[in-house]
Amino acid sequence: MPQKKQKKSNTQDLLQEYDIPDNRHNFSKIWDLLKKENPDVKPSLNYSNPLELLIATVLSAQSTDVQINKVTEKLFKKYRTEEDYANADLRELENDIYSTGFYKNKAKNIKDSARIIIEHHNGEVPKTMEELVALPGVGRKTANIILARGFGVTEGIAVDTHVKRVSRRLGLTKHSDPEKIEQDLMSLVPKEEYDSFSMTLIYHGRKICHARKPDCPSCVVNKLCPSGVIYMSQYNL
Repeated sequence: MPQKKQKKSNTQDLLQEYDIPDNRHNFSKIWDLLKKENPDVKPSLNYSNPLELLIATVLSAQSTDVQINKVTEKLFKKYRTEEDYANADLRELENDIYSTGFYKNKAKNIKDSARIIIEHHNGEVPKTMEELVALPGVGRKTANIILARGFGVTEGIAVDTHVKRVSRRLGLTKHSDPEKIEQDLMSLVPKEEYDSFSMTLIYHGRKICHARKPDCPSCVVNKLCPSGVIYMSQYNL
């Protein structure tokens, strides 16, 4: 049974009170069940080429994919090439993406990235991790998504807030740093399944393993999840 820490006050998450034990020995069983439960998980952002994927993923930071898809439905008709973004009026671009949040930084990063792609990559979105993370606003998570879904290149596992939360609750990592979490998960997940694993955990986090109140009784892996044991015992579920 997980050991309880000293009581925290005003915690938003009951599970923060516990040291979640190492549960990596159950990874294969957990992953098999999650795959069977979610056999057709697909990317939730809409895009038709690597440039659109880059823009959509940059915009998705601190926003929802539903909102991003609403914005990009119009955005991708107005801006079709790297030149369109590089030459865009900054204030106009800010207005076009306003509802995604942090629109000033995002607009500047998009314009600067488009310029770099034109000047240093012959007008094509780069296909390596090193080159992608050199673009403004692009970290490993975004680069992993672009490589996997834009070019079919398997480099690593995209770790967003859902992947971070679910993997920690499952006892697959104790880290809070996304890059360290990624390394832990890469040691468990077969390389050919890196992208599907990330998408599956994201879907599971959105539908079942919610941040504030996980739906443990409906979770297909609740008997293998140390956090599920804690949560259901606290509420007599």
